[in-house]
Amino acid sequence: MRIPPGCELNQAGEYHHEENPAFLYRGEDDGGTLTLAVMRAREGAEAQSDGGTVSIVLNRTPDGFVGETRATTFAGAGTACPVRFPTQATTCDEKGLTLRSVATMAIDENCRPAPSGPKTAWKEQRLVRGVPDAGTP
Repeated sequence: MRIPPGCELNQAGEYHHEENPAFLYRGEDDGGTLTLAVMRAREGAEAQSDGGTVSIVLNRTPDGFVGETRATTFAGAGTACPVRFPTQATTCDEKGLTLRSVATMAIDENCRPAPSGPKTAWKEQRLVRGVPDAGTP
């Protein structure tokens, strides 16, 4: 198996985005699949689900700790489009997870990949274990 070291361990728990701590993640891990629900922190309030519109699902497979980010975006006319971005874990350690995912892609009015527009781009995201300190910007 090509699962990164440490990713075979249970990854359940709470995380926050390293660059934007307002984005919180609640992870559930059954030993084969890690599901991360995206939450948003509101000042002076408990973390709230973003309505279930964004989740990350990773499976431990012979090809790695791989899966997809599931989200809803909107086409130019306001049509809600469910989208799925390939996602993989590249690092799992005691401090958190590093994920690599498609960050942007163009869709047309029918919610299909657009023949023109921005090129698909991949980006690494670091999720840090725990809820950020109140003093974290």
